[in-house]
Formats: sequence, C-alpha cells, structure tokens
Amino acid sequence: MVRPRAPETVERLQKTLARAGYGSRRGVEELIRAGRVQIGGRTAELGDRADPRRDQITVDGVPVPAHPGLRYLALNKPAGVTTTLRDRHAQRSVAELVPPGPRMFPVGRLDRESEGLLLLTNDGDLAHRLQHPRYGVEREYLVEVEGVVPATAVRRLTRGVALEDGPARAVRASVVESGRARTALSIVMAEGRKREVRRMLLALGFSVRRLVRTRIGPVRLGALKPGKTRLLTADEIAELYRVAGLHRAAPTVR
Repeated sequence: MVRPRAPETVERLQKTLARAGYGSRRGVEELIRAGRVQIGGRTAELGDRADPRRDQITVDGVPVPAHPGLRYLALNKPAGVTTTLRDRHAQRSVAELVPPGPRMFPVGRLDRESEGLLLLTNDGDLAHRLQHPRYGVEREYLVEVEGVVPATAVRRLTRGVALEDGPARAVRASVVESGRARTALSIVMAEGRKREVRRMLLALGFSVRRLVRTRIGPVRLGALKPGKTRLLTADEIAELYRVAGLHRAAPTVR
C-alpha cells in the first residue's frame, strides 16, 4: 500500500522571513547577505531553504516566529468585558471582539472592570512563559485612585504589601498626576496574580476608580482604541520571544 506523501513544508528562506514580517524579499536578501540570519546555528546564505515548522531561524540572534500557523494579536479590552472566550454567564466576552480566523487564547487575564492591553495567541509556549513569574515579564498599569497618595504609600508598593496569598511588590511605582480628589499612578508589576494591583492599593487604604494596562513586556497599548485589535509586528513578537527566553514555538492545538 502506498502511503500519501506528507505536505511539503520546506521553502525558500526569503519567503519565510518576508511572511514573518521582516520586510520585502529584497530587504530580507540584505539581511542574509549581511550574515544576520542563521538556520539551526549556521549562518544562512542566499538560496538556502528551511522548514519553518521545524528549523530554528534567528535574525541577529533573536528567534523568528516562522511557523505559518502562529497568530499574535493585541486587543484594547474595554471595561465590562470578561477575559474569556467561552462563558455563558458573561454578558460580554472578548470572543465578540476577536476577528474571525484561527482560534487564539488570551495571555493571562484582566478582571472584568479593568481595561487595556490584552494579548491573544495560539502560541502556547509563549503564552505560558509570559504568564509565569519565573520569567518576570513586566506589565505596566495606569491606575486612578481616590484621594491623595503620599510618597510613603508609593514606596510601600515597591517595598512590598502583605496580601492574603503572600506579599506582593511592584517593580516600579510613581505618581503621574495628583489632585485633592484623585491620584493617577504608574505601576509596573512582574507577576500577574488575580486582581493583584487592586488588592495592593486597597490594602494601603486606596480605592481604585480606574485601571488600564498599558504595556506587556515590549508591547504597548499605544493609540489602539477600546474594543479594537491589531496584529503584533515582527519586532514585537521577536522581543516577546527574547524576554521569554523562547527559541522556537508552534501553534497550540486544543
């Protein structure tokens, strides 16, 4: 019995890099000529071919997300939307905001009343590392609280606040704007426990009026409007690979 041949996945390196967002075919050729591209640790040459599903391809030492099935998306989650794709009890979920295409999954969570940057991908290895405290990927928040926050309380955020599930500490914290009725804070965290920022501020006596996540690692919310999505750039994906210490990934099948 003759078995059917597996589909051919080897392709020209220029095509692989161009599809991954590293510029036009001509621009990619310049990267290869400059010796900046490697396949499996070997410096690539013009005319080389690679299997994007198996070969480790790097540019300037940074892994390239070359697998054609990988997808990466940024979403500005509005308040009142639940970070889930399937929940019959949720009035609104991120599922209604994600465009049609290969199924992706949220990287971590934002509680229902929080807003801002949420990443979605089918890259399970990357999602796991971005959420794991071991890799310390930073998350930055703009938080509005009631009242005046003194410098002593800001220092407490970085020195550590006792919570019921253990002490929590911000990497950095600063006052962005202050008035008699409200204070805006910038808070950077390196772990993502449930409602952690809200609980830290509440433990210090401050009620959160609004919380917006503005950055995850190298990816910033920028001018993305609430409820809208955009594809991550090749540079953003490469930087996520770098901060997560990831060498190669493939889509997660669920």
